[in-house]
Parts: sequence; structure tokens; C-alpha cells
Amino acid sequence: MTNQSATPHGYPESHGYPDQQSHHPAQEPHPIDGPGTSTGGFPIYAFRESLPGPEPEQGYPATPDYGSPGPNGPSAAPDSAAGAGVLGKHRNPFAVWLGLPLITLGVYYFVWVYKTNRELAEYDRRIRVNPALSLLAFLVGWLIIVPPFVAAWRLGTRTRAAQHAAGVPETNPVLAFVLFLIGFGPLFLQLELNRLWDRYPGAVEGQQVPLYR
Repeated sequence: MTNQSATPHGYPESHGYPDQQSHHPAQEPHPIDGPGTSTGGFPIYAFRESLPGPEPEQGYPATPDYGSPGPNGPSAAPDSAAGAGVLGKHRNPFAVWLGLPLITLGVYYFVWVYKTNRELAEYDRRIRVNPALSLLAFLVGWLIIVPPFVAAWRLGTRTRAAQHAAGVPETNPVLAFVLFLIGFGPLFLQLELNRLWDRYPGAVEGQQVPLYR
């Protein structure tokens, strides 16, 4: 005789054991295990909504979108051919120009020359400069008169080249050179450099950032 309680496959139904699925509905995956997390399992839901730009590909956290550089700049899309560079340090222009040189008896001025040239080279690899040689031009170049003036002029043109790569309005190297001659060069160029670094809101010194030209 056929057992009427058997399943269509011939196996008897289990009695006395409740249906597990009916009493324990499927749980939603924990955010640390669900989609939209990094490959290391770190959830990105907490900060994804605060970042502008398109949604990232599944499995990778979002990256900041620095937006358009303004009416005189290029489009918001970075230039893949230009690559990326390292963000320099945002400094107080008046401390660079007067405060720190007074405290260090003029030593900081030469430190600033070296670091500024190095940061410009690290920001855009197309800017060719040896920071040590530029420093020597300011230190001992006065013995043959010409090198300090050449170094001051080139520092202005390098700043303009970096601003061009960032897509921000470019400085006037002639004005920068004249201001160097009357003692206001570091003040002016640090203001221009800060405007360049401000192109990347939220980024910090030493962070890799895209170039736009």
C-alpha cells in the first residue's frame, strides 16, 4: 500500500520537525560582507554619499571628484596622457616671506627655495629641475652675479607650468621676477602655489592627484 503522506519522490514527509525556513527568514548580509565594499571587507556606505561624482565600480571604494577648474580651465576629466603628480604643501605666505626668515636669520628662505622646486618637480614630472642646483644658484651664484636671477626667473616659469597642468589661471613669471628683485618674490609665488594646491580640495600633502593638461 502506498503511503499517502509520501512526497512525489517517494520519500516520506518529516513529522515533528518544523519547517526551518518558515521560522527563520533569510537574513540580510552584513554591510561588511555585502556588495559595495572594498576587497578588504571595509564598508564604504558610511562615506560614499558624501563623495561627489559617479558611483564606483562594485568592489572598490569611491575616489573624490575634484570637479571643473573653472571657466578658464579644461574639462573636469583628467588627462590620462598627463598622468598624476604629488600634491605639495600649503604654506602661510607671510610666514614664508617674513616670519620664518626672521626667526631663522634668513636660513628658511633657502629651505623654501629647495622645497618649492622639489614639490613642483614631484607634482608634474614634465617640470625638469634639480632642487639642489637651484638652491646653489641662490646660495653661491652671487659670486658670478647671473645664476640667482636665472633661478628666480625659472621658479616663476615652473610655477606657471604647474598651474597649467592643474588647469587653474596661470601666474605671470615677469611679475614674479620683478617682485623677486624688490624682495616680494616668495610672498607672491607662495600665494600662487597655494592657489595651485587649493585646486584639490580635501587632498593632503604628499597625496597623488590627477593632472588636467
